This record gives sequence, structure tokens and C-alpha cells, in this order.
Amino acid sequence: VQLQASGGGLVQAGGSLRLSCAASGSFISINHMGWYRQVPGEERELVADIINDSSTNYADSVKGRFTISRDNAKNMVYLQMSSLKPEDTAHYYCHAAGRITRWAPFTSWGQGTLVTVSS
Repeated sequence: VQLQASGGGLVQAGGSLRLSCAASGSFISINHMGWYRQVPGEERELVADIINDSSTNYADSVKGRFTISRDNAKNMVYLQMSSLKPEDTAHYYCHAAGRITRWAPFTSWGQGTLVTVSS
């Protein structure tokens, strides 16, 4: 399963960006989709995720500013980011986990997209 992320870029503090991630390949289900971010020298951290199309989780640092959503028909996940802060600057990675067949799970990462927030 391949994930293609897009939508990163340079934005001023207070601005907005929307990240998109498309899943392609052969699979029968995706039960988890999420966004993570990483700054050089630090560990990758969860930003937001959706589990089983219903349960969403957000890092405390982005609650109220970021919204994760999923389009099952298109096998896509989005991250709407608003009120961006310089500390949101990072490489953002999408993640998906599910099943290729009934007996074969998968977990995949996208290639990362850079978000830079200027002060």
C-alpha cells in the first residue's frame, strides 16, 4: 500500500494549510489513518488520527486548530491546519494501517511533506 502526501509549503504564522494523503494499492480495509510530524533531531510525534472512521485523536498542541478528516470513497485523509504557529514547522507524514487480505495486515508511511511556518 502506497501513501502519497501533498499540501505542504511555506505559510505565515496565523495562516492555514491543508495536507492531503492518498492511499493506493491492493487492500480490503484501512482502519487507521493519521498524521505525524517530525523535526530534525526529535522523535516523530502523533498530530492527529482517525480510528475506524469514528474516533479521532489530537495532540494537545494542535487541539482546536487542526482537523483531521477522511474520505473513504477516495481513500484519502486530510489535515486542515489553521492558526499555524512557528512551532508547527516540521515534516508531516501520513500513516495508514489495515488489511491487505483477511490474514495479512499492513502499515504504511507516506514520504513526508514539509510545512514551514514563518513568524
